[in-house]
Amino acid sequence: MQVPLLRLQCGVNSYDWGKLGSESAAAKYAATTAAADFSVDAEKPYAELWMGTHPSLPSKDLETQRSLLDLVQDNVALMSPEVTQRYGGKLPFLFKVLSIRKALSIQAHPNKKLAESLHARDPRNYPDDNHKPEMTIAITPFEGLCGFRPLTEIVHFLKAVAPLRHLVGNQAATDFETAVQGSADSDDLTQTQKNKDALRVLFTTLMNSSTQDIEAATKELLAAAQNSPETFASLVNTPETNPSNPTELASILIRLNGQFPSDIGLFVFFFLNFVELAPGEAMFLKADDIHAYISGDIIECMASSDNVVRAGFTPKFKDVDTLTDMLTYSYAPIEEQKLEPTDYPYVVLNATAYSSASSCLLYDPPIEEFSVVKSELCRPGAKATFDQLTGPSILICTGGSGKITVGHKTELVEEGYVFFVGANAECIIENTGREREDVFTTYKAFCDLTGKEDLVNGH
Repeated sequence: MQVPLLRLQCGVNSYDWGKLGSESAAAKYAATTAAADFSVDAEKPYAELWMGTHPSLPSKDLETQRSLLDLVQDNVALMSPEVTQRYGGKLPFLFKVLSIRKALSIQAHPNKKLAESLHARDPRNYPDDNHKPEMTIAITPFEGLCGFRPLTEIVHFLKAVAPLRHLVGNQAATDFETAVQGSADSDDLTQTQKNKDALRVLFTTLMNSSTQDIEAATKELLAAAQNSPETFASLVNTPETNPSNPTELASILIRLNGQFPSDIGLFVFFFLNFVELAPGEAMFLKADDIHAYISGDIIECMASSDNVVRAGFTPKFKDVDTLTDMLTYSYAPIEEQKLEPTDYPYVVLNATAYSSASSCLLYDPPIEEFSVVKSELCRPGAKATFDQLTGPSILICTGGSGKITVGHKTELVEEGYVFFVGANAECIIENTGREREDVFTTYKAFCDLTGKEDLVNGH
């Protein structure tokens, strides 16, 4: 039986939206355990570090250079028979670090049934038949768009942003305003569905705007943002619905237009929640939830899939009809999209860890494929001993230095190092820094089919 602790060599994808050279956390982390032919190019964008068994960029065991997929399929105990059987011998999650310099596409990820249908119809653009719910945890300050805004905010922008109203047409805007008037905050299920239907009609109208109309509306939008940023998207007679920081809003739209000139995404912005996450804050995106990332470095965990339906802010394949058809059209304040972590109960901290206010926080979305624990051991000698899990884990260090012990095997851990921890193995991590204020930070994604995390969080 192989000791279930493997140091991994993980690949990094270069997409246009990635941060350049060593400014990219994804590149910096990849370089710590890189193949001999890899070096960071200062002019090249590095977007995503992939940790897992996904065939598009599979991780390898550093020592043997065998793929992680080969290893877990040859030794079922590494993932456990239950996880192996449930997920067809593949790791159920894909763990990533994203480094975002330019906006990612306006997008959504299909549910399982739609993923199977899209893959069968168009395997080139939809390479997986799996759904892709995902969770984002900020490493650095993060900006993004996530889910539809409360309807009162959309109504406000239709009135306050003339080029938006011109683009969708006055009749479509008026029809929407009439449909949701007095019921935008209603809890009645029938009314909520009517509101969603009205939002679907209006959003679909927007997404089918002509290139010529988008270009004309963009000129008008930029003129307003540049000429009067202090009152941008504001109305004198309804100050209660005005944006809290019009100047910031104008600035973001000018920045986005610099990245994607005259793009429909500039107007989608007024339909979606703008979210800013501080390091450690998180959000969860269900299948069929619309979103776009704008800037920052994040930890991302998702079901193992590479399916994306795109419709703006991208030079890649766009599928507007599928996107407008698939969305849930759920609307809510951004607070409802955020995922609050809780204390992870299945870990023992030593006295040094307790006295230095070290923490192990659980990010536990309401799905079975993955959860993530963020550990901060705040002083040299601080130690955390994790109970055995019935499934596999992948751990990455994003700050400080330490060591990891599984069974009789101990490995040193530096920033950017990635490890696979097999099922049913106790895992111990310890801060080995030299200075009293050195913090050892790790993120551990795992799959545990016992459901005990769900019980903790009431799912």
